[in-house]
Amino acid sequence: MKKIYVLLLLLMLPMATMVAQEAKFKAVFTLNFIRYIGWPDQSLQGDFVIGVVRNREVADWIRDQSAGKKFGFQDIVVREYRSIEEVDGCQVIFVSSAINIRNNSEVLIEKARQTNSLIVSEAEGATAHGAAINFVVRDGVLKFELHKGNAAWMGLQFSSRLEGMAAAINL
Repeated sequence: MKKIYVLLLLLMLPMATMVAQEAKFKAVFTLNFIRYIGWPDQSLQGDFVIGVVRNREVADWIRDQSAGKKFGFQDIVVREYRSIEEVDGCQVIFVSSAINIRNNSEVLIEKARQTNSLIVSEAEGATAHGAAINFVVRDGVLKFELHKGNAAWMGLQFSSRLEGMAAAINL
């Protein structure tokens, strides 16, 4: 019986490592996205706040990668939220796949429009529900898709360099 548990543990170890690596890549990409966005002036005041809804791993990686760094003259601050209703005053809202973005899209879009927030998600089909950037896995590779219309609706613009890196772009 012990051998079965050890075998199961060994089989699950690579999966846990893949999930951790995926969270790290999503965090690094999210931090890099902010450099390729045309932000309205009001977004460049005070701290630059990245809100993460229900994904502690991504939040921890963003916090680790941005420690002591600035976006322009703004300090980067990471806040964690349990629900979309709690989100307040963020320039970036990272929505975990643990949140049903379809059921929460009205609240999410309203909060994002109030502060010209970039919505980044990790759920299949999220660009149809307000996300401007969505992480997807295609053929075992982590990629991202952009929705220019959703970004524009929030008062944001993608740079051509960001568009060139995307797996898919929806107008």
